[in-house]
Formats: sequence, structure tokens, C-alpha cells
Amino acid sequence: MPPRSPFRLRPLAIAVSLLLLASVPPAFAQENHSDDHDHHDEDAVELDAVIVESTRSGRRVSEEPIRVDVINREEIEEKLLMSPGNISMLVAETAGVRVQSTSPALGASNIRIQGLRGRYTQLLADGLPLYGGQSSSIGLLQIPPTDLGRVEIIKGSASALYGPAALGGVINLITRRPRDERDAELLLNVTSRGGYDATAYTAALISDTWSYSLVGGYHEQDRQDLDDDGWIDMPEYERWTVRPRLFWNSENGAKALITFGATKEDRIGGTTPGALMPDGEPFPLTQDTERYDAGAVIEIPVRETDRLQVRASAMSTDHLHRFGEVLEDDRHQTGFAEVSYASGFGDTTWLAGTAVQTDRFESQAFPAFNHRYTVPGVFVQAEQSFREDLILSGSARWDDHSEYGDHVSPRLSLLYRPGKWTLRTSVGKGFYGPTPFVEEIEAAGLSRLAPLEGLKAETAKTASLDVGYASGPWETNVALFASDIDHAARLAPAAAAPDGTERVQLVNIAGVTRTRGAELLLRYRWQDFVVTGSYVFTDAKEPQGDGAGRQRVPLTPRHTAGLVAMWEQHGRGRVGIEAYYTGTQPLDENPYRRTGRPYVELGALGEITLGKVSLFLNLENLLNIRQTDYHPMTLPQRGAEGQWTVDAWAPTDGFVVNGGVRIKF
Repeated sequence: MPPRSPFRLRPLAIAVSLLLLASVPPAFAQENHSDDHDHHDEDAVELDAVIVESTRSGRRVSEEPIRVDVINREEIEEKLLMSPGNISMLVAETAGVRVQSTSPALGASNIRIQGLRGRYTQLLADGLPLYGGQSSSIGLLQIPPTDLGRVEIIKGSASALYGPAALGGVINLITRRPRDERDAELLLNVTSRGGYDATAYTAALISDTWSYSLVGGYHEQDRQDLDDDGWIDMPEYERWTVRPRLFWNSENGAKALITFGATKEDRIGGTTPGALMPDGEPFPLTQDTERYDAGAVIEIPVRETDRLQVRASAMSTDHLHRFGEVLEDDRHQTGFAEVSYASGFGDTTWLAGTAVQTDRFESQAFPAFNHRYTVPGVFVQAEQSFREDLILSGSARWDDHSEYGDHVSPRLSLLYRPGKWTLRTSVGKGFYGPTPFVEEIEAAGLSRLAPLEGLKAETAKTASLDVGYASGPWETNVALFASDIDHAARLAPAAAAPDGTERVQLVNIAGVTRTRGAELLLRYRWQDFVVTGSYVFTDAKEPQGDGAGRQRVPLTPRHTAGLVAMWEQHGRGRVGIEAYYTGTQPLDENPYRRTGRPYVELGALGEITLGKVSLFLNLENLLNIRQTDYHPMTLPQRGAEGQWTVDAWAPTDGFVVNGGVRIKF
């Protein structure tokens, strides 16, 4: 075992520190004399009453022409007990959303929406790109869900709302707002695979107009070589995060959110000490991360129906990667500013604004990939209510990318709600400015990538049709979706380096990458019992590299399904079981098999609440499905892009038990 990093603290010390942080009330905070049951009643707000923030329209989710999937606080609390350290499990169990491992050796993952690659998904926090213009795959694993109030997901091109990074969709993490009474909680978690989590959250009023929240966490994982082949199946990491926020609400309706965040993580994968790869050399994989961000959202009422909104953020991430013998030291920076004005008359509402975003990358080892992109843009949005049950929404955005030119991104959506039925349809267009960081490069580094030359922007058209029905305890929704991507960027062989080393290059492939699919959701509620079933069919095909026909997009299963049953009673606890099916999926550059085997993941969760204390136990992957049961994770020889592992098409961690305690003060 290598020496621990200087900032390392044992979980017990961290837990005690967080406990003191959460349990000592500030002098200016009001004492909390209400019980947990009252708090849960306040949290259990009807989903239809949620005001959606991601579409900027200020409408309830049930009245929004653009379909928005909302993960509410109750669902977040369930996933918080399963995975306290990151949001991957939280979003992965939404129909049409798939968390795809991009680097099994480091545990990195990104988010695919309706079959589109993860680089097209924009990850936001309260509408701000706090995790970068293109969120890194590791970044997804560094966001604890402790302080989330809800998550809003827009599927399909959202470039009309958020610019080039939202070609495939948006996931917006909405912060919990402080209540009148002080909130404080502490969660301690341990796993059977050597994982530890400690998170704390506190929020309170400062004055009649000001309030705050503070969340902090410490997370660690021991390295695991589950099949004893000398390759780490679960990377070792140590991470701490802290995020204070200030909230301001004035009597005249003006409000503001100010946020700061810091994350530090050391992550270790690759070969175990003393192990060698087929070339006779060890291959360590490490990534050290330091990220700092700040942002603000300010909204000011101008007249009775008008409002002015200003949003701004900045993010800086330093990475120190090691890919075998190569050390890469780089920095990613994102700056963002936006001003918008909203008004309306009669049954018409409109919004117009201007925005600018900069994305900068600097590498000490490979300066040929240094870039600074600036993307100014203007946007407009209008909604017309023809009747109470018929609403039309249109939006358009013009962006001028400093590298890939100007693009117009429109989107048109229609909502019709006759009785118990809901019908939504939407069409849109968007674009994406390619960067070096496709999935394979995030896993293998820049050392074998040729400098970018002659690339065009990737453009897409998306469409969807949703039909929903709700009556009594039953709720169902059927959605059809489609997308066509032109000039999709993909790695291809390149001329060898002067020393003979293989290289790859990023090119725009000729032809259209087409995705067609359908989602089915069925939910039944009876008292404290909820059963949810889902099924997704995805047919994604792309041109073959030689131009001789089409092939299925790798790592995109045609069939996925889920079944979740949950009993929950506020103040007493919850019990749930879940099953998720993943069908066959094509594999790319895997010498052991051409398609992945279908598999089922089973899980169970139990929580018992005793006053302010909750005890929980979660069982994941009860059938112990592991990809290494079917073939090795390592390649017989190193891939052209520099990677030593095959893609992950199934779980790599097997059966895992986690449990702990949650305390509310």
C-alpha cells in the first residue's frame, strides 16, 4: 500500500467533526421544537405542484409543455441511503437515463440520455454550470446528494435553453431551501467493500431576509481486486467536499442564491503493487482532483408581471493524472454569465436574454490540446395559452462558438391536457463543439491522441411524443423519442508517432447517427405502498468506420427494464425491493465477446426510524453479477488509444452491502 496523502483523516475523526458541525446551532438560528413527522409532511408536496426551474417558464410541472422528469426529495432520500457519496444511482434509475462507466480502472462514469453519448448531457446546479461546460466523468462521482431538494431532467436537445453543452439533455440539481426551523442531520455509512461515508447538512435562518445552508462530506474507498488478477476492480479513493450557500428573500419578491464549493480527491486504480501487465510493466492509474467553484442567481421583480434574472458562475478544476508512465497535469476552467428579462401580457408570456460562456483547458504535458472557447449567445422564449388545457412553447438561441462558428438552436413544444390525459410533443435542434475528451480519452489520457484538426460541430435534431394518463392510484406514461446526429465525432486510427507508437485521431464520421426508441412507465400507489415499473427500448445505429453500412452504437442496450416496490411511512421507516434488467449490448474492441450478456440486478433496502435516529441497511446486486465472471477486464495488449481495459458493460463490484445511521437534530 502506498503512503496515504497528507490530508487524510480517518472516518471516525471526520464523523466527529461533522457531528459537531451539524449539532451546534448558530447563535442566530431559531430552535427547532417540531418533530420529524411534521418535517416529512412538509416535504411530501404533490409533484404536480412543483414549479419547474429548468425551463425558465415558472410553470408547474404538470402545466409545462416541455416534458421534465422530476426526482423529488423522497426519492432522493431513498438513494441517499443506497449511495451517500455520489448521485450516479440517483439518476441511473430514471427511465431513459443510463449511467455508463467510461473508465473501469478509475470508476469514472457519465450520463447517457435516450441513447445519446454522455458528452452531450449538461450537468447543472441551480441552473449554473458549476461542474464545467463539459462535466468530466469523474465529476459525476464527486457530488453527494445530501443537500438536493429535487432533480429536474430534460431529455432531448436543450441547446435552445442552455447552449452547445446541452445537445442531448439537461440534468439540473436543485438545492434544498432552508425552512423556518433549523435543520441539521448527520449520515454515517460503511460498505462491505471497504467504503466509508460521512456527510453533514445544516440550514437555518439568519434574519428575516437571509438564511444559509452548509453541507460537507468525507468519503473513502479501499482498493479491491475481486478476481485476484492483479488489476484493481474497485479503485481506492479519498475525498472531501464542502459547500456553503446563502439565500436572500426580500419582502418585494426579490431573491438571490450565492454558492461556493470545494472538492479534493485522490483516486488510485490500475495494477496492484507488484503486478505486471502483458508487456511486463506495471500500469498505475491515478487521478488527483482539486475543484473550486462559485456562483450566484439573482432575481428581481421589475413590475407586477416582469422579472429580471442574473446568473453567473466560475469553476476551476486541477487534475493530476497518471496513465502508466505518463503524467498529465492540467487545468479546466469555466466562466458563465447570463442576463434575462421575462414579461407577459394576456395569455402570452415571453423571456429574452443574453449569455456568454468560456471554457479553457491547459495541459503542461500536451500543450497542443490547450484551448479557450468563448461562446456568446442570445435567446428568446415565448409561451401561448390558447385554452386552459392547450399551451404552445417556442424557444430559439443563437450561439457564436469561437472555434466552431455560429449556430441557431430552436425548440418547439406543445401540451394538450384533455381530462385525465396528458399529451406532449416536442422537436428541437442543437449543436456541440467537440473537445478532446471523448469517453476513450478520459479513460486513457491524451498521450496517443493526434492534435485536433478540421473538426466540425456535431449537430442534432431530436423529437419526442409523450402520452400520459392518471386516474386514482394509477399513473402511466408512454414516450416515443428520436434523434439524428450529423458530423458525430469518433476516434479513428492515425499515423504512428515518430517513435512508432500507435495513435488515434478525432474525426467527424460521414453519415447520420440515428436513435429511435420508446419509454413505458407504470406506477400504482396504495396508501403507503408504491410500485413502479419501467421499460425502455433503444435502437441506436451509427455509420461504420469504413462507410460500408451501419452498426449498433456500442454500450447501448436495446432493452432495459425496472421494477421497484416501496413501502414508506413517515416517522417509522421504509422497506423496498428493486429489480433492473439490462439486455444485450454491442461491444467495441472487446477481444473476448461481441455482445454483452443480459443480466438482472436485484436490491433491497430497509430503514427503521426511532425518533431522531434512523438505521438503514441496503443490499445491492444480490445475484453478485460481475463482468469478470464472463471475461477478464484487461486486454491481451494495450489498445491503440492507450487503454488497458475493455469497456464496462456490466457491474464490476458484485454484491455489496452498505448500512449506517442517520441522525436529525
